[in-house]
Amino acid sequence: MLRRSFLNNLSLGASGLLIPQLDYSFSNYSSSINDFNLKYAPHFGMFKNTAGDNLIDQLNYIADQGFTAFEDNNLKKRSIKIQNEISKTMNKRGLEMGVFVAHTIHWKEPNLASGDKNKRKEFLDEIKSSVEVAKRINAKWMTVVPGYRDLRLNLSYQTVNVIDSLKYACDILDPHGLVMVLEPLNFINHPGLFLTESPQAYEICKAVDSKSCKILFDIYHQQIQEGNLIPNMKDCWDEIAYFQIGDNPGRKEPTTGEINYKNIFQYIYNKGFDGILGMEHGNSQNGVEGEMAIIEAYKKVDNFKNII
Repeated sequence: MLRRSFLNNLSLGASGLLIPQLDYSFSNYSSSINDFNLKYAPHFGMFKNTAGDNLIDQLNYIADQGFTAFEDNNLKKRSIKIQNEISKTMNKRGLEMGVFVAHTIHWKEPNLASGDKNKRKEFLDEIKSSVEVAKRINAKWMTVVPGYRDLRLNLSYQTVNVIDSLKYACDILDPHGLVMVLEPLNFINHPGLFLTESPQAYEICKAVDSKSCKILFDIYHQQIQEGNLIPNMKDCWDEIAYFQIGDNPGRKEPTTGEINYKNIFQYIYNKGFDGILGMEHGNSQNGVEGEMAIIEAYKKVDNFKNII
């Protein structure tokens, strides 16, 4: 894999960390700084103080740090020109594309749970348009959130309505080898949503019965919603296609909260997981120092080589 060389290291003084000053001219490449065991995927803005506001420079910085994947919830909202530039850079730097959000999420009114045919059509039209985005960016996974509960319907009827809509979506995605990943969200950050727990997502995926419908296990959300993280991962394992990361409380990088990410990542690694783990969290500290702290945190929790 091509990697660029570094020019100078700037000391952070009391922090004791070194910040690489990068040459983004593509003229010289060398090995990345870190060699992670898993495919952690940063997002735009996570390293903007170090790499600058330019999105392509941020992608190059991500690759230079040894990350081999990237995710962008807002990818679908970006211009085709920017999408193409992102795709070209990721291909050049060996970055694998993670999730983007496939459709408009209904946070306050029922859509898929309601069984409303117009809302189903709206959803399926957006899935169709997401296929073109996925092709353009060489993506495989897209996030789907079934939306708000329908308080006028029994939960079982709502579940059938959601399953039916997802089956139609699979008919669109399957010929292209694409996968929608269902994301359960917690009751504190997103009260009132239909999909909240991993066993519920597992039940739905089994009912849909398609390789194009799998689970996005967001470790932050599930710590709040249900806890018991590793046992739930084990029970849902054959339907999990993607993970997202965030410590609790605060939804910042690993080591800033209560979740034992070293043990969790070791479990995922030992299971032979070859997918992507999206870094869908904020920075616990401001500025360049906070960005270096994120990299150090991942080096710490990823330190489990030679564990069988």
